[in-house]
Parts: sequence; structure tokens; C-alpha cells
Amino acid sequence: MTRTITKHAKAKAIGHRRATLARISGGFRVAVAGIAILAGISAPAHAQGWKPTRQVSYTVPAGPGGALDQAARKIVEIAEKRHLIDKPIVIENKPGGAGRMALAPLDQHPGDPHYLSVITYSLLTNQIMGQLPVGFEDYTMLALLFGEYVTVSVRTESPIRDALDLVERLKKNPNSLSLGVATSLGNHIHVGAAKPLKAAGVDISKMVVVPYKSSQESLTNMLGGHLDVMASTTPNVLAQMQAGRIRVLAVASGSRLDGPFSSIPTWKELGVNATYDSAQGVMTSKGVPPEAIAYWNDFFKKVSSDPEWIEFVKSRQWEPRYRNATQTRGELARAYQDSREVLTDLGLATR
Repeated sequence: MTRTITKHAKAKAIGHRRATLARISGGFRVAVAGIAILAGISAPAHAQGWKPTRQVSYTVPAGPGGALDQAARKIVEIAEKRHLIDKPIVIENKPGGAGRMALAPLDQHPGDPHYLSVITYSLLTNQIMGQLPVGFEDYTMLALLFGEYVTVSVRTESPIRDALDLVERLKKNPNSLSLGVATSLGNHIHVGAAKPLKAAGVDISKMVVVPYKSSQESLTNMLGGHLDVMASTTPNVLAQMQAGRIRVLAVASGSRLDGPFSSIPTWKELGVNATYDSAQGVMTSKGVPPEAIAYWNDFFKKVSSDPEWIEFVKSRQWEPRYRNATQTRGELARAYQDSREVLTDLGLATR
């Protein structure tokens, strides 16, 4: 009898343990299912990634009305018109300090993608010349939007007949002519003119280069006979070229430009193996999350493919050139080395 009771008790205990395990197992399955449901609910929110949650500040390292300002405002105009963003983008003009004024908001808000600033090649040249303690690697590059080319011009009455005549005069006596650039020595305008002249055999370190506050000021001085030669990007010479008041001698592009500049030879066509182009784009502060970079990449890709933007860029004889964040870093690294070489020859490189 005792053995029977013992067997019965053991059977009962085993049944109890099995029931307990079943309840635990069932609870585990419910918990797992709950986690899966929660994951399923949160997945779409994660997939949406980052987007602006407040006003976006977009600093421009130049005053209102100039080429940099016009491009930034056209971006905002298109973004609002096409409903590409549901938060306002506010343009803030912060010229001065070799670009430091425009960089200050990015420096003050590390990791915050609500702060944008314009990329210009002055960011590279100012670092090389020691005017900026930072460079492009200290920020998050987002996109390049267009390329721009440097021209060399003279007034119509100038005795300089063409670009090769200019080269010959400067080879014989590098300081016999004055070259105007805006807005500072060693910037992309200066480099864009000096690189092909160096390739043609001119001792660019001995040239007389005069910096002006703007290309309009250098143009006025050239037209007035106070300056021999002017270097500038295409938008700044277009009107006076079409009016017949100046002659554009050459452009530093790899191939001929379209439209009004289709008659202007490239340096390469003239036998000078040199090209130079700078670009403009957008960057943000260092340390922003990958989701924010992806958002702005998509945003600026949409802007750059918009017909209104393409027409705007072409009307200024710029080259439409969208580059994503990775491509932008690569292009700037190559441009840094290119600019450094020319600035070293000019005696302006300190780093």
C-alpha cells in the first residue's frame, strides 16, 4: 500500500512539474510574441530616420546679393515651393574672418544637423594659408551642388590680344601686368588664374596680384584702366562680355562651356595643360548621426535635380554637379592637394 501511494504521489508531482513548465513555456512564447509585436511597431519609425524638428540655420560666408547668397536663397525657394521640408530654413549672411563667422554656428553646435553652411574652396585655401585653424575634415560634408570656372579677361582696348599673348608678356616680365582677384590673395580665383599661367611657364610668385573686395570692384577698375587683367568666375564677366566692353581670353574648364561662353577657348585648347574648377556645396557640424546625413543627401539631390535649379545654375554658366557626402569628401581632398601645390608656388602656403 505504501508503495502504491508513493507511485501515485510521484506521478502527481511529475504532472505538476509538467504543467508548470508548460505555463512558463507559454509565458515565454507570449513574451517573445510581445517583443516581436513591439519591434514591428517601432520598425517603421526607425526606418523613417532623422528629419528636422525645428528651424534650420543656413549660414552664407558672404553678404546679401552675391553669388553665394543667390544660390542659397534659390535652394530655400525650391524647397518651399516643392514642399521638400516642413520646417523653415533661415539664411544668415555671415561674411568676414576668412569664413570663421559663417563656421561659428557649426562649431558651437557639434552633432546638430539643424545648422548648415555653404562649402566654398576658400575653406581649403584659407586652411592652407593658415588663416583658418580648421578645414573640411573638421565638418560633415553633405553635398556639392555645382562647379564654377575661373576666367581671365581684359578690357576691349587692351593691347593684350589673347591668352597666349598674355602668357608671353608675363614670361618675359612677370611683374609687368597687374592681375585683379576678389576677394583675397590665395583664394580659388587667384589659384584658378595662377595654375594655368604656371603651367604655361610664368613665374607666378613674381606676379603683381591685386585683391579687391568684390569682382565688381575689380571689373570697375579694369574698365577704368587701373588694372590690366581680371580673374573671376563666369557670372561676373558675362554682362560686360556681352556688351563688348571686355574680352574673355580663356577659361580654366576641361572643355568649352555652352551658351555665351562657347566662343571662349579653354587653356587646354591653347596648348596649356591645366584645368581648374571650384565648387559650391553644403556642410554641417561634425558628429551628426548617419540618418541626418542621409536625410540631407536626399534633400539636396532633389533640389539639384529640380528643373528650376538646373536652369538657375546654367544661367550663371555654372556646371550642375551633385555629389553626395562621400563623393564630396573625395573631391575636396583632391582639390586640397591641387590648391596646396599652387599656393606653395605662390609662396602663400604655411601648412
